[in-house]
Amino acid sequence: MQQLPEHLKKYIVEQDYQNYTAQDHAVWRYVLRQLKNYLGRHAHKSYLSGLEKTGITIDSIPHIEDISQHLEKFGWRALPVSGFIPPAAFMELQSLSILPIASDMRSIDHLLYTPAPDIVHEAAGHAPIIADPEYAAYLKQYAQIAKKALISKEDLELYKAIRELSDIKESPTSTSDEIAAAELKLEQTSRAMTFVSEAAELSRMNWWTAEYGLVGDLQSAHIFGAGLLSSVGESQWCLSDQVKKIPLTIECIKQSYDITEPQPQLFVARDFQHLGHILEEFSATMAYRRGGTEGLIKALQASTVNTVEFNNKLQISGVLKSFKMSAKKQLAYVQLDGPSQISYADQQISGHDKSYHQHGYGTPVGFPQGFKVDELKIGQPCELQYDSGVVVQGILTKVVTPGPAAHILTLDQATCTYQRETLFKPDWGLYDIVLAQEVTSVFGGPADRNAYGEIEDFVASRVRKNQYSDEQLKKFSLYQKLRDMRSLQNLTSEAIAKTFNELKEKTPSEWLLFVELYEMAQQLPTKDEARQIENELKNLAAQTPAIASQIAEGLKLAHVEA
Repeated sequence: MQQLPEHLKKYIVEQDYQNYTAQDHAVWRYVLRQLKNYLGRHAHKSYLSGLEKTGITIDSIPHIEDISQHLEKFGWRALPVSGFIPPAAFMELQSLSILPIASDMRSIDHLLYTPAPDIVHEAAGHAPIIADPEYAAYLKQYAQIAKKALISKEDLELYKAIRELSDIKESPTSTSDEIAAAELKLEQTSRAMTFVSEAAELSRMNWWTAEYGLVGDLQSAHIFGAGLLSSVGESQWCLSDQVKKIPLTIECIKQSYDITEPQPQLFVARDFQHLGHILEEFSATMAYRRGGTEGLIKALQASTVNTVEFNNKLQISGVLKSFKMSAKKQLAYVQLDGPSQISYADQQISGHDKSYHQHGYGTPVGFPQGFKVDELKIGQPCELQYDSGVVVQGILTKVVTPGPAAHILTLDQATCTYQRETLFKPDWGLYDIVLAQEVTSVFGGPADRNAYGEIEDFVASRVRKNQYSDEQLKKFSLYQKLRDMRSLQNLTSEAIAKTFNELKEKTPSEWLLFVELYEMAQQLPTKDEARQIENELKNLAAQTPAIASQIAEGLKLAHVEA
């Protein structure tokens, strides 16, 4: 935790292990048993060994601290977070070899698929595959690139809408009106999107690889995406003929997705090295690699805090408001809006923080005609004439040189004009200009994020805590009773029969309790109790079709394990 950047610490929560109910542990156990049985045959070969290597067990929700200790053997660690965290924060954590694990647990109503990140998704989905060195290398490569991506103001609004819907859908206390309102908000926000940003394109790549990726060939693909590895329903559905399989190419960034619904098509990578090749192909198109006016246009469209980096490692960070091109199609001037920062090689320059440049920042770009730094004299008039036509006049008060060929001039009583337009006036205060000729990179966020402080794409929120009724607490006590029974050495027919009658009386519709009791009854020498419980479960499935498949899977696995 000491090495974590200050702006990331707010996302880390306590796992609060005691807050998990016995029902939560039963849901975890059911999902993990189903997944392990199915994925042992259909997941990438590193999955089962990865479960073991990361210390993830079947019977209880894992301690994230324990997972972290196991991941440290592979150069990673794990930290608990709450629900969806902003994509930029998630990627920065991964770039530091930290796996953020949502500490929340899905409800029994979302046992097969959850609309929100939870500990099943993160721990049983992401963690086991990280044990594969080629995949872990891809994840880190992806995170390093993704944190450079330009995220738009529209992306941030979409994230907020998705987060709100996922939290509301997963909460058992949410009303149908709340869910409907959140769904409508997400639909309206999605329709209002006017363009696809770099961050959104990378989000799609992540979705179709790390979250919902398949690997191998089209006819015999295996699962490696965490969204599939953590979903009993989708892990079975995804390999069926009903889901279209597409060879993975860079074209995956054009395919949008609905985070709240099963996916109708999936992409298949040849192997984990293939992922890196596709990522590098996309990276070559990004503003942080291309720079120039192409990068500035993307930043202008994004309307978020980003960084313009020049050829001499000087950087200006803020919301790009405008830029001007000369008649010769050369960049003449760059103007930022709102709190701005000047840095050199990702380190904020003293005196040039966002409180000093709180109202924005603008500077000419290019090199003044006949300019020589060693001929400058503090306290003397200074005139700079650029090839673009920009003219700067004022009294030189300071020269800061943070690095080779990198200079910041500060002028008093300054004016800056360009084609009859006044870009800076004397009564605006001191005028600081960076001397730089070319924009070599434009990337997401401030250059020195720690020094810059809070920005909009790093807002933290928390999943609301569940409040349980007395009736629910009594039901949880029955789950705990079955957990205790499972640990007994000599389980008797009488104990099973007595508990069966108690469940029928107190929780006749709680199918998972009956499934757990059925598993134990299968271990008895005689099968009378098991047959009675099985009949009860079949009747329950017939009465409630929505849970019939879950009951059938529970019965099937109990027979396999018996």
